[in-house]
Amino acid sequence: MGLPIIFSIDDDAQVLRAITRDLKTKYRDTYRVLSTDSVKEALESLMDLQNKGEEVAIFISDQRMPEMQGVDFLQKAKKIFPDAKRVLLTAYSDTDAAIKAINDVQLDYYLMKPWDPPEEKLYPAIDDLLNDWQADYRPDFKGIKVIGYQFSPKSHQIKDFLYGNLIPYTWMDIETSEQGKLICSTNQFETADFPVVILEDGSLMKNPAVLDIASKIGLNATVKQQIYDVIIIGAGPAGLAASVYGASEGLSTLLIERKAPGGQAGTSSRIENYLGFPSGLSGADLTRRAVTQATRFGTEILSPHSVKEIKVKDKYKTIVLEDGTEITAKAVVITTGVDYRKLETQGIEDFTGKGVYYGAANTEATSCGNKEVYILGGGNSAGQAAMYLSKFANHVYVIVRKTDLSSSMSQYLIDQISTTENITILGCTEILEACGENHLQGLKLVDLNTSEQRSVSADALFIFIGAKPYTDWVGLEIIKNSKGFIETGREMNNYQEFKRVWKVDRDPYLLETSSPGIFAAGDVRAGAMNRVTSAVGEGSMSINMVHQYLSEI
Repeated sequence: MGLPIIFSIDDDAQVLRAITRDLKTKYRDTYRVLSTDSVKEALESLMDLQNKGEEVAIFISDQRMPEMQGVDFLQKAKKIFPDAKRVLLTAYSDTDAAIKAINDVQLDYYLMKPWDPPEEKLYPAIDDLLNDWQADYRPDFKGIKVIGYQFSPKSHQIKDFLYGNLIPYTWMDIETSEQGKLICSTNQFETADFPVVILEDGSLMKNPAVLDIASKIGLNATVKQQIYDVIIIGAGPAGLAASVYGASEGLSTLLIERKAPGGQAGTSSRIENYLGFPSGLSGADLTRRAVTQATRFGTEILSPHSVKEIKVKDKYKTIVLEDGTEITAKAVVITTGVDYRKLETQGIEDFTGKGVYYGAANTEATSCGNKEVYILGGGNSAGQAAMYLSKFANHVYVIVRKTDLSSSMSQYLIDQISTTENITILGCTEILEACGENHLQGLKLVDLNTSEQRSVSADALFIFIGAKPYTDWVGLEIIKNSKGFIETGREMNNYQEFKRVWKVDRDPYLLETSSPGIFAAGDVRAGAMNRVTSAVGEGSMSINMVHQYLSEI
């Protein structure tokens, strides 16, 4: 991959060797020269090259071939690489066919055989064609391509997964992308095939599951050890910090993540109050740095995998994954964080992934170009999303139940929003209904002061409301508060069942749960500050307590 291609085809082996030799002599440093004597092989190769994102600069085809005439081949090749220059290799008797082909396939040049010396009869013509081609050439994206329908929940899921895992990809909407339409036509995809994922090597995945994609791109690693000193469940800021400190201090460390590293913080377009970064940094950048740091110290990362339960036997903890895999650890740190609370409003569920999104502002921002975008929520995540989406959308409306943002958002974000012309705060407002045909097209709003209702056009709605801890899977009589957050440390003395389940002759450590050797850190913990910095601090601190626990067993 890399260099553009000069592609030649001729069924006459002697002529093919000669044209290939002369082309390589002149152009091998700046172009890849590919050749074949089979039309069938050539067309298969072109499809593969297209899927890989390769570029063909020039086709050179002999006119008289038994499988297919050169003009017909160039006609088919044009459909796959419409911008490539087309050259017909002809004998004197084929001149009429060449002239006709100028009109039929927009032939750029016809080359008479023989072309000796090439310095006079071959290279000048090819040079001119290559110069013309280079003037309009824009290198194709070299990486994963996702092709599908914009308002498809499955397409959104795949895009969100790739973005969250810091995997570069390009999105092609089958209804608007000309390149996407071309690839679909070439491969003869059917509706049931979408979304289609084309990997960097050109291989295709039709309507794939996220786990299958993870396996193909090397994310779905296998467990390498029988037992780990510490297993961390959840790769948000707390989990990443714990994995960095655990591995750097010599503990065999496994980090398990069900979606993508970074958690909610990883989706933030700009974090400006994180210590040491005066200009701010994106959640993706923070995640990338943390993952690199953790893996450099030796942390193993298993993603995307969900934990089904934790079992305890003889002081060892067994992590059971959704697929039934069991992994043993001496200590566990739960850092699963929180999910955005679902909005139980009419129409929202119908359009989730079809114009309604939870978080995902970074994933869907480019699809919001010149559109009317609404955000529900008044916290920092909502504010960061509003600032980011304002760069793409025609207008961004932030819906909050309170009069303004002062009680829920950091002042620096409030100040930025107030000076951004295409952001409007809709205070004392609530959504009554999401409306549309096959995707979100409008919202019905109500003014909480006057009860006045109105309908507005809406192309997208991003929801950032509340926080629900991801702890439904947590058992072992681990104490949680009424909202599902995990209790730790001395706070557990407030629960009657604590003395019944705690059977150790010491008080629990500050971040330890009611099950000895299992710790909780970050937003999943009751009483957490819900800030990136505090999550990082708790994740780091949890490893110190893991060390203390391990010294006991």
